[in-house]
Amino acid sequence: MESEQLPAPDQTEDRSAYEGVLRYYELAKRAEWQVRDLPWNDMPPVPEYKGSPQKLARRRDMWRSVVTQQLQADELAVEMATQLFRMAPDPEAKLYYTTMVQDESRHTEAWLRLVDAAGGRGEADPYLDQLAQMQIDAETLEEKVVNMQVFYERLIIPRFRLIARSSRGTVLEDLCNRLTVDDGIHHGSGMAYARVLIEQAPEKTKKKIVESSNRMLPIFAKHALWRPKARELVGALMRDTDVRRLDEDLETGVRLATSLGLDVSDVHIPS
Repeated sequence: MESEQLPAPDQTEDRSAYEGVLRYYELAKRAEWQVRDLPWNDMPPVPEYKGSPQKLARRRDMWRSVVTQQLQADELAVEMATQLFRMAPDPEAKLYYTTMVQDESRHTEAWLRLVDAAGGRGEADPYLDQLAQMQIDAETLEEKVVNMQVFYERLIIPRFRLIARSSRGTVLEDLCNRLTVDDGIHHGSGMAYARVLIEQAPEKTKKKIVESSNRMLPIFAKHALWRPKARELVGALMRDTDVRRLDEDLETGVRLATSLGLDVSDVHIPS
């Protein structure tokens, strides 16, 4: 008696739309690095200065606050990336999200070591927690991909570059340069996956993305302009520049959403 033959997998399904996601998976694997690769023993953790004890303490607190905010963001990103991994139904995306979970975990590990080397945690950003909770509570996969990868990951890249330029010759600079690459890959993969998801999504889901954006943008604006006490003076001096950058960031977000085929006519840009 012949043994029963299992049905062969369907080889006719066209998966070409997901090729972009797979390319970013391969790119993420090539760009992978380890926390031990950072120059922990060769460079100071953050910029060092000369001056009075009071001046040195103020500078130290300022840089601790910078590192703390990035640590807080990546601690939350681990949870959000894990949620994307669990929810994504497509094998190409699920494969990519294995790298994203590892990236965010590695980033958090590096920030934990760096904040300890810089003197300990500073003041946390209350708006980051609100943004993360909104992301976690979002109902659809499309909302989560657009908000986290298309929007957040894209807009953090210029900040990493700015921090790196201000912290030459430090572990902080090296880490920010690495994260610029990683988050660029996260953003690119998010754009590739969001394009497929939105093309297949019903109008009800597309409307939810816009509604989610309108809830998120005012909180994002508060996050972008918030400064801890350690950076209040610098924040006041940089207020006009920060507002200009925020306007540019929000305009970038609207352009990205439009390029994905979303109707952004109902998006309200915070003033």
